[in-house]
Amino acid sequence: MWYRKAVEQEYVEAMVVLGGCYAHGWGVPEDKVEAVMWLHKAAKQGHAEAQALLGDCYFEGIGIPEDKEEAVKWFHKAAEQENADAQYNLGNCYLHGWGVLEDNEAAIKWWHKAAEQGYGKAQHNLGVCYAHGWGVPEDNEAAIKWWHKAAEQGYAETQNFLGQRYFYGIGVPENKTESVKWFSKAAEQGYAEAQFSLGVCYFDGVGVPKDNEAAIKWWRKAAEQGYTEALKRIEEERSHNGE
Repeated sequence: MWYRKAVEQEYVEAMVVLGGCYAHGWGVPEDKVEAVMWLHKAAKQGHAEAQALLGDCYFEGIGIPEDKEEAVKWFHKAAEQENADAQYNLGNCYLHGWGVLEDNEAAIKWWHKAAEQGYGKAQHNLGVCYAHGWGVPEDNEAAIKWWHKAAEQGYAETQNFLGQRYFYGIGVPENKTESVKWFSKAAEQGYAEAQFSLGVCYFDGVGVPKDNEAAIKWWRKAAEQGYTEALKRIEEERSHNGE
């Protein structure tokens, strides 16, 4: 009721919140079309978050017909106002040619902008680009720098990447203890590949004291998520122990 009173006075923030209420069914019946209407009103008045959310709606076809070009238009408007979500999404659009001509340099430009604002997924992607020389000169040092930033924010996929890099000494000096540290962080967030790798470290006593029980524990967690290599190792141990 109060948000409605606010939007009647053209209060833009209230339009965005009201759109969220309709999108999620908070206090009103869920209505994606109504949600998009309010986001449109706010976006047209230059509200960056509304523009970014409206871009999402056009991209996914939520409450409105899917239109990648229209999505890119709204992502651009929000990205130019330093909205990190929109900058990241715009980078993805340029990378894959969704609603815009494929342009790796533009993708990296927008990911850089989002990454500099601390956006973990953009930092992760930049690390991948620098590691493989996609759209930028290959630079392992830059890759590790951006992966560290994403990993320190708790981004599990990047933590697993760092674990692998330290384990094999790719772009960094080999450091099994550091590897285990990052595998542990990702594994505790339920990242199956890291859970498997952490199990291997415990089983072989690499970077941590050998501990078969801990190894089996982490392999079980990975196996429960359908990670087949973990299931194989568990079966091998059962066979070895005559179970």
